[in-house]
Amino acid sequence: MASQVAGAIPRSGVAARGRVAEREDVLNDGRPRLRAAPLDPPFRIVLVEPEIPQNTGNIARLAAATQSPLHLLGRLGFRIDERSVRRAGLDYWHLVTLEQHLDIAHFRHRHPNARLRLFSAVAQRSYLDADFRPGDALVFGKESVGLDPDLLARMPDDVFGIPTLGPVRSLNLANAVAIVLYEALRQVGALAGAAPG
Repeated sequence: MASQVAGAIPRSGVAARGRVAEREDVLNDGRPRLRAAPLDPPFRIVLVEPEIPQNTGNIARLAAATQSPLHLLGRLGFRIDERSVRRAGLDYWHLVTLEQHLDIAHFRHRHPNARLRLFSAVAQRSYLDADFRPGDALVFGKESVGLDPDLLARMPDDVFGIPTLGPVRSLNLANAVAIVLYEALRQVGALAGAAPG
């Protein structure tokens, strides 16, 4: 899958090809990996103004592994040009379907059929109570403050959180996205046919 960002990140360069070749050697080591068929339509991972590049890098890897498009909204706290991506060692970046949007309204205009499921540390309901459907947009806020309280107030029936057992403010963004995405995939049966391949 290629990047769909306006002014997409070029995928060329000797160093980038070398890392991709190294990754392909690892993938082609003869050991089968547990695989499931891609979901159609896929879940969409939506990050609103992410601030920490390592979190977005981990989420991009998750997006590539699950073939879930990654949508970055608003101002980013880092750069995603070719040089920055190469320096970060994101050798799977070319496997991510990536779109950038000005804001949530722009995202909704581009993907009108994607039902929004909002995730917040201050939610009243657990993500385990969400009824996920293929094509849902899983929306997460920035690391420092989460999603805009006005957005949460406008859509109270679509706000969910991940319960914690200890006295922490919130979970790491990349961990939260992984927890929610894999629960959504499990709920819709996307993992049921997984087999080595």
